[in-house]
Amino acid sequence: MNTRIRRTAVTLTAAALLPLALSACSSDGGDSAKSESSPKASASAPAGSGGMGGSGSGAAQPFGTACSAVPESGAGSFDGMAEDPVATAASNNPALSTLVSAVKKAGLVDTLNNAQNITVFAPTNDAFAKIPKATLDKVLNDKAQLTKILTYHVVGQKLTPKDLEKGSFTTLEKSGLTTSGSGESYTVNGESKVVCGNVKTANATVHIVDTVLMPAS
Repeated sequence: MNTRIRRTAVTLTAAALLPLALSACSSDGGDSAKSESSPKASASAPAGSGGMGGSGSGAAQPFGTACSAVPESGAGSFDGMAEDPVATAASNNPALSTLVSAVKKAGLVDTLNNAQNITVFAPTNDAFAKIPKATLDKVLNDKAQLTKILTYHVVGQKLTPKDLEKGSFTTLEKSGLTTSGSGESYTVNGESKVVCGNVKTANATVHIVDTVLMPAS
């Protein structure tokens, strides 16, 4: 019984502190990553070619081998994702479906969508597949631990490729991560590779990575 009380307290504490760690949150309800906002423009430049409508002139373009898998048009394209807040944008990318499911389970959809000027290191489905199924299932069913892991993938500022060259950043989970690299080759914590970097959403910069980041116990 004491264990259940402690886990409940941890979860409630995380839920209470997360909004304070992020920028001002709106009161928009709903826990679905899908938005009912106006339709997005369907035209987009080919993936990897730097088409970033709505992302701001002069912004660095997406880069990395996995960017070629991004749809050329629609809500899951670079242009489409630039129109949506980050959790909604991720829900339109099939390669991030496991991450989106985890975010929903942790109750972080609205928290991430309402945050401003953040960076999300987004693990692909293949990144989650590297974790033994029994371990992954256990984490997905432990809301406190899941929240800890997911918030470790979020930094409270927008990080450009230049920032990633040799950086040390505090995450929303409150512990640090490091980045290194140059050009179009970057790693996080020395092991997780950025496979599609500098993807813009309405409120965040997303760097898609090939390995799930684990905070210190």
